[in-house]
Amino acid sequence: MNISFVIGLAVAFGLVVWGILDSGDLMSFWDMASVIITIGGTLATLFASFPLRDFLKMFQHFPILLGLGKQKWDPIYYIDTMTDLSQEARKKGLLALEDRVAEFEDPFLRDSVMLIVDAMEPDKVRDQLDNEIGNIEARHSTCWNLYDKGAALAPGFGMIGTLIGLINMLAGMDFEEEGGAQTLAANMAIALITTFYGSMLANVVFMPIANQLRIAHNEEMLCKEIIIEGIISIQAGENPRHINEKLMGYLTRRQREQHAAKQGVE
Repeated sequence: MNISFVIGLAVAFGLVVWGILDSGDLMSFWDMASVIITIGGTLATLFASFPLRDFLKMFQHFPILLGLGKQKWDPIYYIDTMTDLSQEARKKGLLALEDRVAEFEDPFLRDSVMLIVDAMEPDKVRDQLDNEIGNIEARHSTCWNLYDKGAALAPGFGMIGTLIGLINMLAGMDFEEEGGAQTLAANMAIALITTFYGSMLANVVFMPIANQLRIAHNEEMLCKEIIIEGIISIQAGENPRHINEKLMGYLTRRQREQHAAKQGVE
């Protein structure tokens, strides 16, 4: 479970609700027309800006955001796996690694191992894996670009709703009739609600989602870089201990210390 994402959203919405209740009531911040203009307009424009297949992927992102996806990107696992494979290749040869492929859930890892089992040239192995990483990054960037676009559009639609409200308010304004000033103030409040909705949608929803997707992408890319470096080193016949030390360089000092402490306990 991605605790920081869940708690962060809950606290953000909670603070906004607390601020509203401290000086007013929730119903004064509810207006259906504003919801339709801001949220509906933003989603409709996103729908028009991206291919249908990319727009529909929004519903597939929630497991990733909540940390419920099947794939867990743990660099320690990949470092240990590469070290283990290097030891086996050193003892039995590269062809022996073919028997290990079926146990890996990660298709990138399986394909990478098979490239060296099939005796492909090292330069071609790296080029093919780098090309695949480039394609993955291009696909992933479309996902967070969609939310970045939403964060840019939402305040704009909030302002559109505000302008619509102000135009209608000014067109029907009459100070001479009884309660005209009060009506003006009430209509002004309603007109500003769309700006509020747009700001909330951009800053509390779209921006955190886009950033979380970038973080998930960076975690995946780190593991894939470890795989590539490990595969190339195994193919070159490097010492397993040297391979392990080299791959540990992808981790922070704190991660390395935690891993060393865990190894010591075991």
